[in-house]
Amino acid sequence: MSVAIKVENLSKAYQLGEVGTGTISRDLERWFAKIRGKEDPFLKIGEVNDRTTKGTTGVVWSLKDINFEIQQGDAVGIIGRNGAGKSTLLKLLSRVTAPTTGKIKVKGRIASLLEVGTGFHPELTGRENIFLNGAILGMRKKEIARKFDEIVDFAGIERYIDTPVKRYSSGMYVRLAFAVAAYLESEILIVDEVLAVGDAEFQKKCLGKIGEVSKGEGRTVLFVSHNMVSIQQLCLFSILMSNGQLLAQGNTKHILREYLHRGVTRNAVYEGPADSEKKIWFKKIFISDIKGNVKEDFFHDEEICINYDLRFNIDQNAHVYSLFLMILDENKSRIFSTESKVLTEKKNKVIIESSFLVRGSYSVHTFIHAPRIEQVDVVEDFCNFNIIDNGSVFNIHGEYDYGKVFPRAKWHY
Repeated sequence: MSVAIKVENLSKAYQLGEVGTGTISRDLERWFAKIRGKEDPFLKIGEVNDRTTKGTTGVVWSLKDINFEIQQGDAVGIIGRNGAGKSTLLKLLSRVTAPTTGKIKVKGRIASLLEVGTGFHPELTGRENIFLNGAILGMRKKEIARKFDEIVDFAGIERYIDTPVKRYSSGMYVRLAFAVAAYLESEILIVDEVLAVGDAEFQKKCLGKIGEVSKGEGRTVLFVSHNMVSIQQLCLFSILMSNGQLLAQGNTKHILREYLHRGVTRNAVYEGPADSEKKIWFKKIFISDIKGNVKEDFFHDEEICINYDLRFNIDQNAHVYSLFLMILDENKSRIFSTESKVLTEKKNKVIIESSFLVRGSYSVHTFIHAPRIEQVDVVEDFCNFNIIDNGSVFNIHGEYDYGKVFPRAKWHY
């Protein structure tokens, strides 16, 4: 199988503030270096793309020394948190912007779906933009016309196809943009997180089409998403990025595990007051793995620990109070509840068994109370965490909604 994309020592630097070097002679020196294929002599190396810290120069490296190869027909996931450099990489591959250093070798035509609005002329109608995008890809008018009905049908905007796209909603824009990118005959399809703009039904439809493009048509797909279930479903190979650097590449299952083990976020922690007039209160609550590592992303076959740090203002009658916990899904529906009749100051822990919650997003609602008498402290809908299907028996059903918990059911024959 031939190489579809090869990236060698790819870097992209952005100059903060003034773009010029300050003098005409330095600008000319930079220009001569560029035409000779040399690196910009006024760029300083060593700056990391970490938005939480202040740099020492006016240069930010959005990407630094990226190297990888993608085989023809592969579906590749690009994984990383916000600011990792994923979108910058896709822009370079799509030739929306040029690299500062390094080379990109591409075999075949590229169709890209990046930010909403990329590639469409706002004054032209949906029909005209379809033909414009096809022409940009080098297709003949007859080839585009042959695909036209399929594009319009998939986008579901037939009524507005002759309306200028500047009047489209963001959802309509994405529907048409994805249909154009997926159906016009390019060898490489690049899709950014922009699909999140569409409704759930259309997202599911798009994911199905991406799978068909890769597995059925043998086209190369690069897919950026924060939905790890979608990445795992579509991509056998993935690339992990952080702060503009490539951390790891390989089998998606292994890359996801690496990504999750690096993930420590504040969403998994609740910080209560240092002091309170309440009888008992929550000083701190955090979600962790069984070893105590704070995290918000778990595989379905991992145990999940909800840890409580309590503080007491009473010495007597503490035994009448209990700790109540409810797990909510993304729609804030109650999935299950559990209660502890024993409270201790500082350390209290609830362990959710592995292979109990199915994939999805969850949060915690918890309170301390004397049942049916009084509630002394409550924390509502906090500590968001995600469950990722790591190859359960239900994973073969794709995006099908099969409930919220794995049953403890037995079949008899």
